[in-house]
Amino acid sequence: MRREESGSYQLTTVGGERVRAFMPAPLPPDPPLRMHGPLQQALESAVLALGRLDGIATLLPDEALFLYAYVRKEAVLSSQIEGTQSALSDLLLYELDEAHGVPMDDVREVASYVAALDHGLSRLRENFPLSNRLIREIHRVLMSSGRGSAKTPGEFRRSQNWIGGTRPGNAAFVPPPHTAVPDCMTALERFLHAEDDGLPVLLRAGIAHVQFETIHPFLDGNGRVGRLLITLLLCHAGVLKQPLLYLSLHLKQHRNTYYELLDQVRRTGDWEAWLAFFLEGVRTTAESAVDAAQRLSAMFQNDRMRAQAASGRRAGSVLRVHDALKSQPILSLPAACRRAALSFPTVSAAMEVLAASGIVREITGKRRNRLFVYEQYVSILNEETGNS
Repeated sequence: MRREESGSYQLTTVGGERVRAFMPAPLPPDPPLRMHGPLQQALESAVLALGRLDGIATLLPDEALFLYAYVRKEAVLSSQIEGTQSALSDLLLYELDEAHGVPMDDVREVASYVAALDHGLSRLRENFPLSNRLIREIHRVLMSSGRGSAKTPGEFRRSQNWIGGTRPGNAAFVPPPHTAVPDCMTALERFLHAEDDGLPVLLRAGIAHVQFETIHPFLDGNGRVGRLLITLLLCHAGVLKQPLLYLSLHLKQHRNTYYELLDQVRRTGDWEAWLAFFLEGVRTTAESAVDAAQRLSAMFQNDRMRAQAASGRRAGSVLRVHDALKSQPILSLPAACRRAALSFPTVSAAMEVLAASGIVREITGKRRNRLFVYEQYVSILNEETGNS
């Protein structure tokens, strides 16, 4: 069957203007996806890469450390797509209460992304369903501070929004009228839990993401919630044991293609082109995460041996401070004292050993209130974020 627009248009009046708002058809796509050839191959490659990612996580000496680091990298990237200027180091300093001189609205937004993901995963572990109620809860946490805090956090919009342009009349895209949002989201929720359409979970996640972005159910934060939805759906379905797949880097690097393909689905019903792009992102992102996990694990082990060799009788305290830096790669001396449960003189001496070994670097240049960064750790996390 020939593909057509993946929805219809509804005339609505906004600010005295008549505009055409797009109403997405319920999922799954009709006619069904063409699964032969390249799309099937792309799906198999993505599933294989995801399996490797899920497997490597269980082999890491400290899976929680990798999760801590990777979640924060994703938070920075996802927020950068929305225009924030925060770097990963800004977020780490903010979490340490040392974020002096950084754009506070930006860094709060990034920190809120981490909190929103943590909230969603915590609810899923409690066997709370992946539902519209949970999506609204995640949005409420995400928008709890920063620039979007006045835009009805946790509530579906009650007015018309639009994408591009200065008003709905000259916008690049106008989502459904606000009166249609509850029904559209109810239909999306049914699709998330459908078990009778034969769709693999990865394809369901890719399709659901497009539908969510098309409905654009909130006044702000739709892009970030839509990206979180992919990870939550894969964890909820058991495809990933831990939330280690994030597509923000792929979407940031190919931003124009991403928006063009979303628009192409709406205009021509070409779900296959979008899904091929989505699955390629899953594959490359999963492979990159496996590589980063292996490099971080090898780095931690190598640095531990270097620190031990350089510290002599102080080895025990130096290794405890090294462990503290693994769990938070920018630390002040008082924060390191708390994390390592050691005295200030002991931590100060241990940090000097780590600095002399080239493992950490002092970044303030001051004699008091000094901050130390686990430089190679942050460098690996910062790759491809465009920030330092």
